[in-house]
Amino acid sequence: MRLVKKTAIANTIATEDGTSGCAPRRQRTARGWLRTRNVVGGVAGVVLAGTVAYAATNWAVGLNSGSTGEGQSAAISNLTITAVASPAATNLLYPGGNGDVVVTISNPNPYPVTVTAVQLPTNATYATGYTTSALSTTQTGCLAATPSDVVWNYSTGTSGTSHTLTSSLTVAASGQANNPLTVTFTSDASMTTAAPAACASTYFSMPSLTGVTATGGAATVTASPATDAWTS
Repeated sequence: MRLVKKTAIANTIATEDGTSGCAPRRQRTARGWLRTRNVVGGVAGVVLAGTVAYAATNWAVGLNSGSTGEGQSAAISNLTITAVASPAATNLLYPGGNGDVVVTISNPNPYPVTVTAVQLPTNATYATGYTTSALSTTQTGCLAATPSDVVWNYSTGTSGTSHTLTSSLTVAASGQANNPLTVTFTSDASMTTAAPAACASTYFSMPSLTGVTATGGAATVTASPATDAWTS
């Protein structure tokens, strides 16, 4: 009876483990190790699969024809030229002589504007004299109607004649440095020999210019104050 039992136990062990003796423990350990290795390999496979998912693919995407955007151009606004007292004129007027004219040029546009020429009124359009550089109180006997006999140099009997500047003047965009641009036009005012004595020691508001030749667009800005002129 004992022999039968041992045989049965041995058979049972052989049936369960596929071996005999002490082999079942080692075999179970090997199986356990194999199972662990398979699990790690499976996890590694998941990681690799995740990495590949972020790689570039051959599914290139193009652009439909007619794809575009919207832009808008700025408006065009006129310049303003204003008489100023500073810096003071170096060349002063006298009968038969020429003198400096000091102005500021203001540019309201959001881009630089380059001035290349001015257009003048007739040589019979006279300046008005004032007692101080503030140009607030007129000088008796030295008015445009008197006349003062002070005109723009090189003006003619025709209104609107154009006179090219010696060098172009570029006024910076609105809100930028060098705008307004202060400019001294050297010897571009003229006093005839018929000017009355009342026009001595007088400040003059020159006749309004009839226009300028100017273009808007990117350009190197002129530093203020500047000196320029027209010579014909």
